[in-house]
Amino acid sequence: MTESTRPARTPRAYAAFVGIGLLAGVLSGLFGVGGGTVIMPMLVLLLAFDQRLAAGTSLAAIVPTASVGVISYALHGSVAWIPAAILAAGAVVGAQIGTRLLPRISQTALRWCFVGFLVVVIVTLFVVIPSRSAVFELGLLNGVLLALVGVGTGILAGLIGVGGGVIVVPVLMLAFGTSDLEAKGTSLLMMIPTAISGTIGNLRNKNVDLVAAGVIGVSACTTTALGAWLATLIDPLLGNVLFAAYLVVIAVQMALKAIRGRRR
Repeated sequence: MTESTRPARTPRAYAAFVGIGLLAGVLSGLFGVGGGTVIMPMLVLLLAFDQRLAAGTSLAAIVPTASVGVISYALHGSVAWIPAAILAAGAVVGAQIGTRLLPRISQTALRWCFVGFLVVVIVTLFVVIPSRSAVFELGLLNGVLLALVGVGTGILAGLIGVGGGVIVVPVLMLAFGTSDLEAKGTSLLMMIPTAISGTIGNLRNKNVDLVAAGVIGVSACTTTALGAWLATLIDPLLGNVLFAAYLVVIAVQMALKAIRGRRR
């Protein structure tokens, strides 16, 4: 890796790391996502990070961020521990499949399919409002389905670098009838082993800026609990509307990448 892929350690760079972390932490706690959809594009746009280095740095920063988020949701009893473990196991397997399929599948087609998935989710979020009193009851059938969701999430993460809460939170709410808070807490717990596994691989390939990841991760930890607290105060319907708006931003980002990829 050349030195040009890493930005200079200027006061502006450190200020940007802190700002990115603070924003990612709030969104992570509020929506049950890792924050990677905020961290990665901001590292590229604001600090000219190489795409792979940004992705690896983002994944490493997610580990402490998600950990604080899990603690915050667990204090409210909003984490399904065993389902999260099943999802994580499936995601780790799926990520390996995704990385192997990467050279053989059209990225443009995949991105458009993902945009289509997000559009369906966004529409459904205005139709299905989760109940705060709903409890995830694990059985054989939904246990198998959870593992499949985990594998699918991991494959998408390996193929296009998007996964985690963006997929798991809406699926848990809409397909499994989980409450919005439990879906978010469970999603954050699932991300921790997945992010650790991915970070180990990225470290081997020198695709992680540990200093940037550390500053972003620590900064995010200071606001993740705030985001999780806000999630408990917001009405489920409003929570769905805000999450839908967040997904619209991600869908637009993915569509722009698909358009650029097709032009190339």
